[in-house]
Amino acid sequence: MVGFVKMSGYSLFRIVTNTNNAATLLCRTSRLSRTQTCGYAKKVVAKGKGKGMAKEEFKGPEVCKDPIRLTSYAVGVNIFKQGEDPQLKPPEEYPEWLFKLNLGEAKKLHELDTDTWEYWKRLRKENMWRFNRLHKGKKF
Repeated sequence: MVGFVKMSGYSLFRIVTNTNNAATLLCRTSRLSRTQTCGYAKKVVAKGKGKGMAKEEFKGPEVCKDPIRLTSYAVGVNIFKQGEDPQLKPPEEYPEWLFKLNLGEAKKLHELDTDTWEYWKRLRKENMWRFNRLHKGKKF
């Protein structure tokens, strides 16, 4: 079915309805070259938050609360989609340095010995923080 809708200066607009797949096309025919340009009509978008799409809430990974599983497996260490978390070994099978790691706050500068590499690294870091604080907001 073809129906003429509007006629303007250089082009003729018409709506073409295809009975096979029930699609509606908006076609423009130029008077000068008699070529036809067709495009599908815009889809109706449901109004809501955002640009017509419902936003999905972010859900993090499930947290394991089973104390037996937490004490016998390294939960969350498996990086593969399939498989299971590795089982923990007895403490004798791990190296000594692993149990000497500092898991708390970093030591303050006055708590470190001046002859160690850690002292000088911490001193450099604190001097950079101080310099950045002093020059914050100043233009070069």
